Amino acid sequence: MVNPMDLSGRRVLVTGASSGIGKACAILVAELGASVVLVGRNKERLDETFAQLEGDGHLSVPFDLTVLDEIKSVFVEACSNGLKLDGLVHAAGILPLLPIQAITQKQIVQAMSINYFSFLLLAKFFSKKPFSNSGSIVAVSSVASVKGWESGTLYCGTKGALDSSIRAMALDLTTKKIRVNSVLPSYIQTPMLDDTALIIGDDALRSRILKQPLGLGYPEDVANAVAFLLSDAARFITGTQLVVDGGYLAQ
Repeated sequence: MVNPMDLSGRRVLVTGASSGIGKACAILVAELGASVVLVGRNKERLDETFAQLEGDGHLSVPFDLTVLDEIKSVFVEACSNGLKLDGLVHAAGILPLLPIQAITQKQIVQAMSINYFSFLLLAKFFSKKPFSNSGSIVAVSSVASVKGWESGTLYCGTKGALDSSIRAMALDLTTKKIRVNSVLPSYIQTPMLDDTALIIGDDALRSRILKQPLGLGYPEDVANAVAFLLSDAARFITGTQLVVDGGYLAQ
């Protein structure tokens, strides 16, 4: 039987691979046959993800994406011995929930660095000949890129910037045979969701989840969409956003 999402023989770099959606993406693409380069700040949690990967040829690269000047080093390590990448998944991110009156310059720089600036540099280096010949770039964005959230000025801004850049980036990279897309999850059962509950309260969070007709989503639901966009099944898709929200935006 032909599997249109088969990733055998491919090498995929996944940021934010230590937990949540990034971890689910790494585990799934390995199940589909890819070798995976895990990137995240927490080495211990990266090791936990690594232990769950099927197959071989995987690599763990502990790295803090806020150190923008050194992002190239991740690719140098990932592509040692002449290896090249076929896919990039940017799942790393933070969720600052603050009213505009309370946001500090430091928080702005941190959120933009992790959610947006690092993605631009990751995509830049992925597109270089030493690191890939072609492939697929997938960013984990959010429904917050198109829908406002109370206290979400900064977070919504980072995701809006991400998706706007992807539309233009996709045009830049067609000549290199690189596709660029994003997925837009809504409320997904991740450690980030737990942090949200601590900030806005359980009752407020439950009321938001009730706006998802299909209920609460799980990391695997998003990982399935990411794997699709990485695969040849999505070979004619670029410069767009795939909504994975349980019907949240349909209302």
